[in-house]
Amino acid sequence: MTEMLYMLDCYKKEFDAKVENVVEDENSCLVELDKTLFYPRGGGQPNDTGTLKSGSGEYKVVDVFKKDGRVLHKVDHCGLSAGDSVHGIIDWDRRYYFMRCHTAAHILSAVIHKETGAFITGNNISEDKVRIDFNLEKFDRDKFKHYEEEVNRIINEGHDVSLSLMPREEAFKIPDLVKLKKLLPESIKTIRVVNIDGVDIQACAGTHVKNTREIRGIEIIKVENKGKNNRRVYFKLKE
Repeated sequence: MTEMLYMLDCYKKEFDAKVENVVEDENSCLVELDKTLFYPRGGGQPNDTGTLKSGSGEYKVVDVFKKDGRVLHKVDHCGLSAGDSVHGIIDWDRRYYFMRCHTAAHILSAVIHKETGAFITGNNISEDKVRIDFNLEKFDRDKFKHYEEEVNRIINEGHDVSLSLMPREEAFKIPDLVKLKKLLPESIKTIRVVNIDGVDIQACAGTHVKNTREIRGIEIIKVENKGKNNRRVYFKLKE
């Protein structure tokens, strides 16, 4: 199983690894490593991109995803073999943008949950905006300006963000995480916990900043009524 190096440190940009397996066909070349910094798409967050360098050349990593519990790196051409040593470099600007987005999404979700009791029902981070769906019954557009202001207040306060790995039963003793117990398969024995100090604590495998000030701020750009108890919010980061 690939060791996920970003789980406790999202700021590393380069790493060394060995190729465990390579799957080639007419359309792609998929590389499995013994360890990786590349985030595989999932949980609403896109994959990292970057490069793998070895004695046989340089390979662009264009996609990363999980399949049957394995992390697979799709590269732009074939040439790597099992046993090869590689040096990986992630596209830092892309990674850091997604880190800022993901932590901001946690804060917005915490603010809306605190004031309404609503939970997230879906989310997606893209290269220009973030979408979050809530099971919110009452739809008051004016309230979302207030939520935006509250999120930006929290961001500017500079709350520390910490990451930890906890045994499943220990993690689910935390009141805010109990609601997820039935959603995470029993096969997951270790839970990765993201704690925004004094604001929010969630089980999450995504990448995050160390302090909320790094986000710099958000702007809610669109709010949609998607039917009964389904509200969709779009926001973008302030640059």
